[in-house]
Amino acid sequence: AMMIIVGIFIFVASIGLFLLHSSFSSRRMHEAQTLEIIWTILPGMLLVTLALPSLRLLYLVDEQPVSSANSLKTIGHQWYWSYEMPYFSNSLFDSYMTPTADLEAGDYRLLEVDKRVLLPVGLDTSIITTSADVIHSWAVPSLGVKM
Repeated sequence: AMMIIVGIFIFVASIGLFLLHSSFSSRRMHEAQTLEIIWTILPGMLLVTLALPSLRLLYLVDEQPVSSANSLKTIGHQWYWSYEMPYFSNSLFDSYMTPTADLEAGDYRLLEVDKRVLLPVGLDTSIITTSADVIHSWAVPSLGVKM
């Protein structure tokens, strides 16, 4: 690996030295400095203008509701999900995917499980997702939510 990195460095350095000493480079010409300053600063200002609202929204998305009366902790495992619901008598259960052979008409492949999570309607619920092994994606298709 080190030989490859050294080889790439020597290749790039030799191309840089060649271009530096060739007739394509002019180090003494400074005619369009104002133009170069403008086309350097304007894209930077555009990027800052785009980044500030995005950062604000990023922090708003992570905000927890103040008066959340309910919370659901979902833990992703390699082949199943574990759920913890402390406000409902410390309920803890595992939910495994339904095998493809057991699916009925209208069921979603790779989304159907043996035990579904039921949440109360009209009650603010904080959903905390984490993983025990690798990155997982947790979804509620009927609400259009995927985390």
